[in-house]
Amino acid sequence: MQKLLGQIKERRLTLGLKQHDMMLRVGMSRQQYQRLESKGNPRLDTLELIASGLKSELLLVPNEKLRAVLSILAEDTTRSTEPKHSSNQKSLADDPWQGILGNEE
Repeated sequence: MQKLLGQIKERRLTLGLKQHDMMLRVGMSRQQYQRLESKGNPRLDTLELIASGLKSELLLVPNEKLRAVLSILAEDTTRSTEPKHSSNQKSLADDPWQGILGNEE
């Protein structure tokens, strides 16, 4: 659970939000949010609400696909510095999940 709570905090900070800002985004007080982020055990519907407030999605990733998904997410941060692909080749921006499920065309 601590790993997920850490990811929630990291995403909030990435968006430049304070815990108080979450009150407006998800409808809970700063104290409630602070408690949840530090040591909470939120219900699934609360997690979905927080994910929405952080412009994110909850997603289960199969362990055997985790490395590939993390690789794609890491590439996303460097994509803006990479040269554009030719028009015949799909870029990760067009299809970030290409090949992940083994259904290459």
